[in-house]
Amino acid sequence: MSWKDRLRGDSISWLLETDEYQPAVRYFTLRDILGHGEDEAEVKEARATIMSSGPVPVILANQEPEGYWCQPGPGYGPKYRSTVWQVIFLAQLGADGNDPKVKAGGEYILSNTVAKHGGFAIYGTPSSFVHCLAGNMGAALLDLGWLYDPRLMAALEWQARSITGERVAPLTSKNEVGRYYASNPGPGFTCGANDGLPCAWGAVKAMLALSKVPPSARTQTVRSAIEQGAEFLLSHDPAIADYPFGYGNRPSSSWFKFGYPIGYVTDVLQNLEALAALGKAQDERLTSALEMVEEKQDAQGRWKMEYTYNGKTWVDIETKGQPSKWVTLRAIRVLKAAYPG
Repeated sequence: MSWKDRLRGDSISWLLETDEYQPAVRYFTLRDILGHGEDEAEVKEARATIMSSGPVPVILANQEPEGYWCQPGPGYGPKYRSTVWQVIFLAQLGADGNDPKVKAGGEYILSNTVAKHGGFAIYGTPSSFVHCLAGNMGAALLDLGWLYDPRLMAALEWQARSITGERVAPLTSKNEVGRYYASNPGPGFTCGANDGLPCAWGAVKAMLALSKVPPSARTQTVRSAIEQGAEFLLSHDPAIADYPFGYGNRPSSSWFKFGYPIGYVTDVLQNLEALAALGKAQDERLTSALEMVEEKQDAQGRWKMEYTYNGKTWVDIETKGQPSKWVTLRAIRVLKAAYPG
């Protein structure tokens, strides 16, 4: 049974509608679901509308001339209106990386958020490196066209090294810059916010970023980090999401709420997206998670927006509790990867 047979209704026609509020959905559906090329006129037209209507122009209208949002500096706060989040959201919403304002935002991040050791960090310092931010930033900048920028490649290499432990000094080596810190105390996605345990949210973000590095550009360290990360994510059933958690006695409820755009938290669907990008979509260990995704669709083959940052961002994205084109697009991408044909 192919992915098309698993849809309960004609959601593709819905995603292809001209939509002034979420124009990127049509573009991504043409490209990712129907397989149209970037050079086709219909795809070019759909992509152009992203920069003239919907959320992207609103985000860019609030950018300062220097390239940042809200306040100068590393750009992590305030959530979710500052520089870090806007670059992440712009990429997720399909912004054109060649647009001068989008490029200015990317340049600002690379000039202010990369720490001395090369990794993206909350305060721009080595001690504030965390995998969720680093993965989000890496994925966003790769989507926006910064591949081969030496600063980005160095940041991705540091993230890979911090996963594998290669050439990273231990937490106790106080005089070393290239060492682990309390925020990231050891290899394998450890996180201070998760009581020093491996964080699956950080692993998902890291794998999304590293999966976007073309195979020809992957160092041996990046390849090793991908292998380690994929196995970690597959070592637990994503449908249960009982990855190590340092506080509380159950997985975060955010795992089971699908939304868009996506910040530092994640969901089962993004876990599947990361594994699909690494060629693991048909792994039998994902069967339960894929069944969960299928079960969440309604009779029309649409998925609801269950998690949102609306009210905290420069522009709202769809409506919580209502059928979501973005979540539907995400679900169909995963189903297509798992059940091609």
